[in-house]
Amino acid sequence: LSRCLAGDGAERCRELALELLRHGLGHGERPCEALPVLLPALAQRLCPPQGAEPSEELRLGLVQLLSLLLQRCGAATAPYLGDIARILQATLLDHYAEVRRESCRCAVACARAMPEHFHMQSESLIKPLMQTISHQHYRVRVDVIQATGAVIQFGNGKSVDDVLSHLAQRLFDEIPKVRHAVTTVIGEWLLHLRDRYSYFHKLIPLLLGGFTDEIPENTKLAWTYWENIGLQWEKENEEDLKDKMDFSVPPSHYPKGETRPGLGCRELVSRNLSKILPGLCHDITDWVEGTRIKASQLLYTLLLHAEDHITQHMELLLRTLYQACSDEEREVVKNSVKAAELIGMFVSPKVSLKLITSAFGQTPKASSVMVLAAVIRGSPKEILQPHVTQLGNTLSQAGVCQRSEEVFYMEQLLYCVQALIEVCQEDCKEISLELMKVLVTIMAIPSSQDLKEKVEKTMSSLAEVQQLESFHCLYKQHIIQLMEWVSVSCEGWSCYSPEVLQFEVITTHSGPVIGEALDDFILVLKTCLQPNRDPQMRLKLFTVLSQLLQKASETINSQGLFPSYLETVVKDILAPNLQWHAGRTAAAIRATAVLCLWALIHCEMLSPKEILKVKDELMPQIIASMDEDSKITRLMACRIVDVFLKVCGRQFDADKFKNTYTEVLKHLDDASCDVRLAAAHTLANWFKCLKDSDVKSSMEGHVEFLYQELLIHLDDPDENLQKAVLEVLKEGSILYPDLLVKEIEGVVHKHQTPIYCNQLLHHIQSAKESA
Repeated sequence: LSRCLAGDGAERCRELALELLRHGLGHGERPCEALPVLLPALAQRLCPPQGAEPSEELRLGLVQLLSLLLQRCGAATAPYLGDIARILQATLLDHYAEVRRESCRCAVACARAMPEHFHMQSESLIKPLMQTISHQHYRVRVDVIQATGAVIQFGNGKSVDDVLSHLAQRLFDEIPKVRHAVTTVIGEWLLHLRDRYSYFHKLIPLLLGGFTDEIPENTKLAWTYWENIGLQWEKENEEDLKDKMDFSVPPSHYPKGETRPGLGCRELVSRNLSKILPGLCHDITDWVEGTRIKASQLLYTLLLHAEDHITQHMELLLRTLYQACSDEEREVVKNSVKAAELIGMFVSPKVSLKLITSAFGQTPKASSVMVLAAVIRGSPKEILQPHVTQLGNTLSQAGVCQRSEEVFYMEQLLYCVQALIEVCQEDCKEISLELMKVLVTIMAIPSSQDLKEKVEKTMSSLAEVQQLESFHCLYKQHIIQLMEWVSVSCEGWSCYSPEVLQFEVITTHSGPVIGEALDDFILVLKTCLQPNRDPQMRLKLFTVLSQLLQKASETINSQGLFPSYLETVVKDILAPNLQWHAGRTAAAIRATAVLCLWALIHCEMLSPKEILKVKDELMPQIIASMDEDSKITRLMACRIVDVFLKVCGRQFDADKFKNTYTEVLKHLDDASCDVRLAAAHTLANWFKCLKDSDVKSSMEGHVEFLYQELLIHLDDPDENLQKAVLEVLKEGSILYPDLLVKEIEGVVHKHQTPIYCNQLLHHIQSAKESA
């Protein structure tokens, strides 16, 4: 039968011979007597170069026959171990997947059959097993992993180094059963491998990697093995651990939702951490996304086990976390932040904060601020309390909070403040001012409305822990210090200075509180709004002032003190900036200055008494502003001139009357309807002022000219302007009615709409009769 099996040319004969052999050896009482005959025949048929069995089914049957011999004969097959190993080296690489699977089972049977001798040939099977471990069929991969476990466990333990990288790759396998097989093999090695103590630092990371498997069954398996490994190690090292077992005190703070591992598990990790961390820290910055995620998950698990033993590895850990927290993959960042929280939980702030804040002495990065926020979040309140002042001072340093306008960096800075408030609660009162400086700086950067809302919410939280009603109370508590802090360098401000943006936030966001710090507020404006300062900066500050003046009673005049600063505002701030200078920025500054002046007048803070004081200085510049390119500037200028006429027009001399009406009259032809109507209204007030003026008699010629020009505008295409001009003429007719009648009669026949001329004549006639 063996000769037929080995050399018969007919496949059917070989098949029948194989069936007879399997039947006989399965039921015979002395199968070991067949080994000298059968094993050479199997080797001849299956091993290269002469091995040339073409039939896949027969090759499978031959390997199954070898498995049967190993099961029936056991240790008796030891003299033929070399032949068996050669056969398996070939069949493990067979093209037929079932042959590979049966070969794996055969390798397991061989290892169990002769454990005393198997180590002599075990290494020869490692290479073909590793070539098959990535086979496309997952069942083959599972069998290869199980075979590898048995081959190394009963063979030469030195082969662990050759297979670890391949097993680590299988932890990323998409098939749960493959990952289950890896966990089982690693767990068995950690429990039963003869040289396991030499390989703890290499095997532990692979088993702990199973804790984060997405399949609950795999996770449970990893935990079960790990608990058993820890208990076994405790028993084996009971003398070393006696003191810790009897006297160790559990930590008073522990991460929520986590179960503390047993003493053996913790000691295993602590004692091997120095060997595990360097490789893990390298993997967490690997170019493969999956490797980085797995490494970050494992880092958290290791730190959870290591507890206060983390301290001696802080420098390496922090360097790694800085890199991991700037990773593009969100899962890596999430796991790294959780790991940093454990540092806060288990490492003394005296050590961790010193190392982290020392990195701020260089150029702080968003990732280092993120790590600091996580460490603060993880720290217990009573342990962090002595370091609160140091943290507040560090965060409020210009080199930290003003380092970047990058939104991501500022978000991390905000999370730091939120973490401090959340952990320290009422202890934050000590650093309330420093935290306000940081929050003001964050709010000052150009960013999304979402970030500003988060800052405002954080301010409210800071106020709440101090038992204040709202963040406005915080401003009230610190407004003087904040204004002094931001204004200390105002003489050197430019449009790029962060202090300008901080000043804007403090003044516009503090609401009514800014009314209590007018000394500093006006001083900054007076210093920075001089014509020789940076134009862009002046424009920004004028915009701020304009916003505040629009709601003066709710902001700068909330305490009713602003009127006492009006003379300074008008003469030292507004007047110098109303002077004409070339350029668009200069024009925008003049426009904003005019708006500020109008706001003062409109909210009635600039009283008639104050207007009388400043009219001589402002009137020429306001009249000049009526020629600006900006429609809103021309409109506001017209309205301001109108108000000035009402208040002090009767005191004008002939030249002022003449200059005023000449400039206003031009704007009856303005491109803007609003400006034309405002100009008409101003001319009506001009007539009222002239009527009661002492220079009326010397202005007859000018009045006549004004009559002529206004009559022309009675034909304006805009009906609203026609009506407005009619009202102006009615007001002006009181001065020289006969002169106006003469002018009307001279042009009435030329008018397209003589109805307005007739109405005017009728008005003059009625006025005469009434007189």
